[in-house]
Amino acid sequence: MSVNRTYKDSVFTALFSNPDLLRELYCALGGVTLPPDVPVSINTLEKVLYLDFNNDISFEIGGKMVVLIEHQSTINPNMALRLLFYITRLLEKRIKSRNLYSRKAISIPWPEFFVLYNGPEQYPDDTILRLSSLFKNPEELGLSEKIHPLLELEVKVININEGRNNKIQKCCTKLAEYSALMAKVRSYTNEFGNLEEGIKEAIKYCSRHDILI
Repeated sequence: MSVNRTYKDSVFTALFSNPDLLRELYCALGGVTLPPDVPVSINTLEKVLYLDFNNDISFEIGGKMVVLIEHQSTINPNMALRLLFYITRLLEKRIKSRNLYSRKAISIPWPEFFVLYNGPEQYPDDTILRLSSLFKNPEELGLSEKIHPLLELEVKVININEGRNNKIQKCCTKLAEYSALMAKVRSYTNEFGNLEEGIKEAIKYCSRHDILI
């Protein structure tokens, strides 16, 4: 049996493509409470070339357009720039039939960006990546170092490894269970020296302990 090397992507996207679980996850990440009847509209882009977001879920909820990326390795410092391209594609898809040259302003949802980190390297519980950190030094351009960037995008990176951000994981049981599964896959893979065996043993463990059942 060949192992799907993107097994994390598959589990994550399959699990949180359920609108009810996605609503619960968003509330946990954002520290907000939304009624269970608030609709969730999933609008994930398919086959986004060059961005390589195979494990993304984008959706609209409560007037917000949220892009959620699950990241398994070292966080890419260019993530804010990549997400700028992504949100542009989303907006192009959303308003393609509207007249951009109309005298009437086009209303668009409020954007939010999350990256969920569960890689093996040490990483803070949460941090912010900013597009402006990639800009050239203002002083090199003859500008004041205190100048406010005229274009910005902020990405909130949250560490979802088992034992991290317990408050968030308590608010979203399935996220905690997903983190437990990934921790077991990593542990058993290290023990057996084989990813396929690691996945098999992790699934057995989770089945015995009613995790993701």
